[in-house]
Amino acid sequence: MADLALPDMSPWAGLWRRGRFGHALGEPGLDIAESERGSMALMSARRGRTPDLARAAQDLGLTLPGPRAWTQDRGFVVLSTAPDQWLVRGPGSFSELAAGLEPLAPFAAVIDQSHARAVLTLSGPRLRDALAKGFEIDLHPRTFRPGDVAVTVVAGVSAILWQIDERPTFEVAVPRSMAGSFWHWLSESAAEYGYRVSTHDA
Repeated sequence: MADLALPDMSPWAGLWRRGRFGHALGEPGLDIAESERGSMALMSARRGRTPDLARAAQDLGLTLPGPRAWTQDRGFVVLSTAPDQWLVRGPGSFSELAAGLEPLAPFAAVIDQSHARAVLTLSGPRLRDALAKGFEIDLHPRTFRPGDVAVTVVAGVSAILWQIDERPTFEVAVPRSMAGSFWHWLSESAAEYGYRVSTHDA
């Protein structure tokens, strides 16, 4: 029987290309790259089991962050997205991610989100200026710092934004179905400062 498996196509495929764009003088104000693809799951605590979930996660070497925060342990990135709810990212397939979280199953539902979201890594000296044109949150460095995460809206698109470091470097996740709309907004916002795109070869 023929193999009918679909290729693991980037959600950004066909939307962009590698290169320098926008304002052409000096160093680009933004660097834009596709984040490393892997697996992603929405983890929701079962009713009344959040304390048990937190203890079981701690036994696994994971820290469940509080509101508006994210943590990274054992190769997992855990983002707080709502009360008693987290988005978990990890390397490899969802089956590998689910296996790693199996001890938490009595206390939480884990739902595959690996192909539901598109993720970008953003950095550069004018990044905050570009993001401020559309994100409905205060991104001043005194207010939004490494370790912070926000569930918000940008140009009508729901988004999860988290800060990695002081450079600043951010990652942003949007619904895969809205990747085109988000990219149109981001490329227009970044053009004033110049931006550089790095894409995976695959």
